[in-house]
Amino acid sequence: MEERILRVVIGENPPARLDKALAAHVPEEAALSRSRLAKLIAEGSVRCNGAPVTDQKSKVAEGDVFEIELEAPRPVETVAQDIPLTVLWEDEDLIVIDKPAGMVVHPAPGTNDGTLVNALLHHFGGNLSGIGGEARPGIVHRIDKDTSGLLVVAKSDRAHHGLAKQFEKHTVHRHYLAVCHGVPDAADPRLRGTRGVSFEAGNVLKVTSQLARHKTDRQRQAVIFDGGRHAVTRARVVEDFNSAAALIDCWLETGRTHQIRVHMAHAGHGLIGDQTYGGRRKLPAKQIGEAAAQAAASFPRQALHAATLGFVHPVTGEELSFSSPLPDDLETLIETLRAGSPKS
Repeated sequence: MEERILRVVIGENPPARLDKALAAHVPEEAALSRSRLAKLIAEGSVRCNGAPVTDQKSKVAEGDVFEIELEAPRPVETVAQDIPLTVLWEDEDLIVIDKPAGMVVHPAPGTNDGTLVNALLHHFGGNLSGIGGEARPGIVHRIDKDTSGLLVVAKSDRAHHGLAKQFEKHTVHRHYLAVCHGVPDAADPRLRGTRGVSFEAGNVLKVTSQLARHKTDRQRQAVIFDGGRHAVTRARVVEDFNSAAALIDCWLETGRTHQIRVHMAHAGHGLIGDQTYGGRRKLPAKQIGEAAAQAAASFPRQALHAATLGFVHPVTGEELSFSSPLPDDLETLIETLRAGSPKS
């Protein structure tokens, strides 16, 4: 397989160990993470004065010259498919997609095609960078299959690592619109007694917990308070549908699997249509009207939409912000709930 050689000269006051020193001095455009460098060291792909160095903890000094052998990106086995995409932004480094509900982001066992990655491979026409050593789109975050809305995908190594760093530092701005059962309210004594739930100024609901896989159902996430991964969700009420349901604006301090869905369910305000976390809860027809109650009961997916996305372009430094209108199914649900609410 074709290879290329990257030459790295260690500068002043380098970190003591090799992997850290290379990560600090490798050219930014090479977009090699420390974990990727550690793997290359272990594989014998890093040389100093012609001799391979395989211990990532090896000492380095200013002026040391290292050569890193980089393989050409391997093509992925995922099949490119001509699936229409709604593209809001595209340049040589990244693309922003408005994903429809029902589309899986990445192939997985049982879902080998029809995914966003299949569509992107076709859209890019094979013009992909070697992210992680493979020629594939750089998926830096995901939204669930039945969640609609905005995603940014890296097309180059430098964009992939730059975006991943922003997600890691929680500097990416993401807001979701959702329809939940009931209306979160700081005056609710039940919420005041729920562990991990608090309210901030402006009646903003805050849920703080750890999240981990459910002990008995590995497809679900569970709220825990010992171990797991730290997660923080905030939500504010946008519209109250006669206290039976609410349109809420949710934003993430962290980005964990199913985070909004599991946190809102923990607070007792699970999302309408969420078969995984919402249980069999129904809207009271006497309170909201028969049509609205039926519309909520038959809504075929979690009522969740990734509505806004903002980040700094990892290459140009430009601040980018995107918004996505509510899809037709959610718009219809909200109109029906609104029609069942008494006019003030």
